[in-house]
Amino acid sequence: MLDARMRPDNKRLVLTTVAATLAASAALAAAAGALFLFSGWYSIGATVQHWQPVYTVLERGMHYSVRHHAADIRPPDLADTRMLQRGAALYRDHCLQCHGGPGAPQAGIGKSMQPIPGPLVDAGRRWKPQELYWITRHGIKMSGMPAWEFRMPEDDLWAVVAFLGKLPALSSKEFALAMEEGK
Repeated sequence: MLDARMRPDNKRLVLTTVAATLAASAALAAAAGALFLFSGWYSIGATVQHWQPVYTVLERGMHYSVRHHAADIRPPDLADTRMLQRGAALYRDHCLQCHGGPGAPQAGIGKSMQPIPGPLVDAGRRWKPQELYWITRHGIKMSGMPAWEFRMPEDDLWAVVAFLGKLPALSSKEFALAMEEGK
């Protein structure tokens, strides 16, 4: 009759086998990753989109990072009319060419970037104001999104955020009018 308990030497054999299998799998994965990396097979050219799994991982990581870094930021009152007007002018001058707007397509520079800059017409619904502020201030690595903290004063950064919060509610006519009024 077999003992229901595993003998110590059998237990040790199982643990050793599991550890060796995990180590061999990790070494194989590392070798495959190194081969892929050093081969240059993956195109980093700006004329080709990332593979969907790569894009998904980068996008998800970006969302987690922004939420983490923006958690302690407290927005000012973003409903001030002058702030919204200033934000519209700043959006026109600094954001429109890459992101477009309601009824206004991206300019050629925005269409030529990889990854293609996303439209911001619904950014105010997808992101909290402090998250939009953090993105505007710090930019996003390897995306073409610049960090505006050294080119815009703090009040202007918040003005852009205020306008982004209003953007989802604007029709193409209202958007065009906002772009004109900022001149």
